[in-house]
Amino acid sequence: MLSSPLVVRIPPSMLMTDEQFFELCQVNRDLHIERNKTGEISIMPPTGSETGNRDARIIQQLMNWADEDGTGIAFSSSTGFILSTGAERSPDASWMKLERWNTLSPEQQQKFAPICPDFVIELMSPSDNLKPLQEKMLEYRSEAGFQLGWLIDRKNRQVYIYRPGQEVECLDNPATVSGDRVLPGFVLNMSKVW
Repeated sequence: MLSSPLVVRIPPSMLMTDEQFFELCQVNRDLHIERNKTGEISIMPPTGSETGNRDARIIQQLMNWADEDGTGIAFSSSTGFILSTGAERSPDASWMKLERWNTLSPEQQQKFAPICPDFVIELMSPSDNLKPLQEKMLEYRSEAGFQLGWLIDRKNRQVYIYRPGQEVECLDNPATVSGDRVLPGFVLNMSKVW
């Protein structure tokens, strides 16, 4: 089994359309597949049980808050989004304001939505390298609509916070992380993540 992403480079003459990429992902549901802006495909195996549990805890907390708040919808790690660069990404957890979500057609909502979430979370697996995930977070940050992102490094107990137009902030071993003004009242309990 793969322990880190397998990167497949596609010749320019063989690049897939968004529809073809969506179909590739549908017939390979056991794999986490993303495509960067140059068309390279990253294939990641399912996460280990411990990381999967921690990711589920994050999604649970975000979903509970989103249900209570009612101003947007939350998504799991199996949700794909097409960014303006053409990259197709699947954050470990994400949230979007309903007013932005409702601008999409029903067909766009059923496939990989051509929009960047307002809020994304990436949770590092033990086999992940920090640099590629930091680059992915910077990619999200450069997108219209993006407001807040957290990169969680469980190994070093750090949370990197990404906001548009601001330097990246790093919290060391926080007990909680707040959603600020973007997700008012959302506080992630890190004891469920560490």
